[in-house]
Amino acid sequence: MTVATDLQQVVEDTAAHLYVWALKDIPQDLRDAIAAAVERETSVPGRRVLETIVRNVEVAEERQNLVCQDTGIAVYACRVGEHFPLHPARIYDALKTGTERATVEHPLRSNAVHTITRENTGPNTGHRLPIVHWEFIPDWDGLDVKCVPKGSGSENMSFLKMCVPADGVKGIKQFVLESIVGAGGKPCPPGIVGVGIGGSADYAVYLAKDAITRPVGTRNSDPVVAELEAELYDLLNQTGIGPMGLGGDVTVLAVHIEHADTHMTLNPVAVNYQCWAARRASAHISAAGDVDLDREF
Repeated sequence: MTVATDLQQVVEDTAAHLYVWALKDIPQDLRDAIAAAVERETSVPGRRVLETIVRNVEVAEERQNLVCQDTGIAVYACRVGEHFPLHPARIYDALKTGTERATVEHPLRSNAVHTITRENTGPNTGHRLPIVHWEFIPDWDGLDVKCVPKGSGSENMSFLKMCVPADGVKGIKQFVLESIVGAGGKPCPPGIVGVGIGGSADYAVYLAKDAITRPVGTRNSDPVVAELEAELYDLLNQTGIGPMGLGGDVTVLAVHIEHADTHMTLNPVAVNYQCWAARRASAHISAAGDVDLDREF
């Protein structure tokens, strides 16, 4: 006897799980980065902040509770195989319903509001919420789903500048530095700085958001871009902003850059700051409906 799998239900259940999982249990690479930051922080207030963050993560794990009270808005990244047997429209419906279920069943704070009236629009859903970014993969029948809840404290510290080619790499560095110095302690540092370079204005912002979802310690595969990541990391940690803006050696845990080729007269640069609670969780779903929970894809 053959039993048909309700694939849309599987995606919905997975989304509900990922949203809560990401909010409760931050990845090991981030835990390791914060622990290392404690060891190299020489500022007494900064070190105390970092030690409090470590304890916060431990308490959340012990009590199976949220790492941060700001449950953010649910942002999903989906890699869809061309042979995956569920249409993207149905995938989106499942992600939306899963987000609603997670919000109601946990329960989570409902952050979604109408952008003009500010009236609540539902259990972390609404017009064009949740946000889903799509990538379509040829010759594959699977689905990868990554959930990245994004709180407003860090999301408010997002910046875009339409640099010109004459600004060069120096202009990129200056803009990123000015953005992080201007943000100060608002985005709850130390966090991950995502930088998007190239493409168009909207795509640079997307690339910056995509960059913050990479594990701490990874480098861009392009050696020129990887070198710029390392230079910016050193530069930003020399600002002295420190944990929560109280001063210190550790202002950022990582700088990640994603880039795209662009027009000869363009050089858009975007910055997206992710707070220390850089939450993310992923799952791999097969065409048969089998689910493999993981952190990365």
